[in-house]
Amino acid sequence: MHTSTLHTVTGPLSYEAVRGPVLAHEHLVLDLDLKGDGGAVLDAERHGPAVTAELADLREKFDLSLVIDLTCRGMGRDPRALAAVAREAGVAVVAATGWYYEPFHTPELASMSVEELAGSLVREIEGGFDADGIRPGVLGEVGSHGDVPSAPETRSLRAAARAAVATSLSVATHAQLGRGGLAQLELLTAEGLPAHRVSIGHQDLLDDPAVHKELAGRGAYVAFDTVGKESYQSDDTRLRLLLALLEAGHADRALLSCDISRHGYLVSEGGQGYGHLFRSFLPRLRAAGVDDDLIDLMTRRNPLRFLTGASTEEI
Repeated sequence: MHTSTLHTVTGPLSYEAVRGPVLAHEHLVLDLDLKGDGGAVLDAERHGPAVTAELADLREKFDLSLVIDLTCRGMGRDPRALAAVAREAGVAVVAATGWYYEPFHTPELASMSVEELAGSLVREIEGGFDADGIRPGVLGEVGSHGDVPSAPETRSLRAAARAAVATSLSVATHAQLGRGGLAQLELLTAEGLPAHRVSIGHQDLLDDPAVHKELAGRGAYVAFDTVGKESYQSDDTRLRLLLALLEAGHADRALLSCDISRHGYLVSEGGQGYGHLFRSFLPRLRAAGVDDDLIDLMTRRNPLRFLTGASTEEI
C-alpha cells in the first residue's frame, strides 16, 4: 500500500509537486547535549535563522525541495519551529516520530509494552503533535547501537514497525556507526513492515559493501546520510562504497544526505552545511561517471518512493 500525499509540517503535499532534490536525513532543530557542552544542539532561536538561510540558498541554487527531519522523541524535537523554517525558507519539511537509540530514550520505553508504544505513535501520527495539527510524515530516526539492538531498542523498533504498518508510513533507522542494520531490518520486517518501507541509516560509516548489497537485495533503502562528516569517515570512502552499491545494480535503493546535527556544522560557523552534498559530493559522483538521471534517482525519486511506498515505475 502506498500514498501519493506527503505529510509535511505545513500541510499535505503531493509527491508530484516535489520537482527538485530531497535531503533524506537531516536535523533542523535538535538537542542531543548529553555532555552539557552545547555542541550537539541546533536551537530554534539561536541557530534557526542560519538554518533557514542555508535552506533558502539551497532552494535558490540547487532547487532543494524537501527536507526529511528525523528528529524524534528525546532529541529536542520542535514541530512548530520546523514549520517556521519551512515557511521562511520555502522548502517543504517532513517531521518524524519514534525513539532514537537507548541513551536518549524517554521514560515510556521502560514502562510500556510494544503494543502500548505503538499505540502512542499511531495517536501522534493520526492526531498530530499538538493542537496545531502538525503531523509526522515518517518514523525515525529509530535507533540502536551495536550489532544487536538492546531490549529497549528492540521494543522501540517493533513499536515503530507496527505503527508504520497501521498508518502506511515508513521507518528510517539510526544504526550507530553503521552497525546492526541487518538486525534492525529483521526486527522491522518480522512485524509485517515491507522492506521497501525501511531505510537503514548511516551505512556510509560501515566499510562493508557486502552488508550494503544484502540490505538493498532484501529491498531496504541504504542511507549514505552522513556525507561530509569527515571526522567519522572520509568522503573518499563514502564515494567508493556508494559506487560499489551502484555497480551492483542497487542505485534504486540509495539515499543521500548530510545529517547536520551540531551547530558547528553550519556554514555560518565554518562547517560543511546542508549543501555539502550538492556542492562537493555530487560533483565527485558525476566525475566518477554517474549521470544526471541516477543523481535524480538517488536525490529525488528514491526518497519520495521511500516516504510513499511507491514503486520504481510509479515515481
